[in-house]
Amino acid sequence: MSAVKFVASARTNFGKGAARQARRDGNVPAVIYSHGSEAVHVLIDAHEIFLAVKNHRTSLLEIELDGETKTAIFKDVQRDAIGRVIEHVDFLAVKKGEKQVVDVPVNMVGESASGTQATLELLTASVEADVSALPEHVEVNIAGLEAGTVLHVKDVTLPEGQTWITDSENVVLVVNEIAAVEEETEEAPAAEEAPAAE
Repeated sequence: MSAVKFVASARTNFGKGAARQARRDGNVPAVIYSHGSEAVHVLIDAHEIFLAVKNHRTSLLEIELDGETKTAIFKDVQRDAIGRVIEHVDFLAVKKGEKQVVDVPVNMVGESASGTQATLELLTASVEADVSALPEHVEVNIAGLEAGTVLHVKDVTLPEGQTWITDSENVVLVVNEIAAVEEETEEAPAAEEAPAAE
């Protein structure tokens, strides 16, 4: 997986006013956290951050700052109350070959048996993987599953290199029979005859 690249600038002004001004200028305040090193405060282009969060939430990132490139992943993304504007981002500097835990959505693929409906009980899951191959989501194949099936985390096999962190006994999904709906047909009342004209 190729890394997403950003060019950052050092952030020298702090406080709410400075953060608002940075966002007006089209930047997002961000912090790069490192193991055993001081946090680095930066500014990154807001549009580039928006696209990366939307399309590459678990991708490996390369952040260039003053000619030095740091490899990182998203640690936390803060949005406004509406959820469309990214207000602040925390990155975690990592090394290739290192493992990290990410929270990702659970997706169902396929269709359960005829006359049944599968319902997700686990919407997001925690998975550990190499930082160079962090998953975007967890896929659960429900093809042909019969009514009454209950899948737990321990029943779902992850791709090689990925490990469940979520409790193995957690229920992922259940398959239920779709209740038949009896349609009641009501006879339309007979039209009243108009009185004969005298």
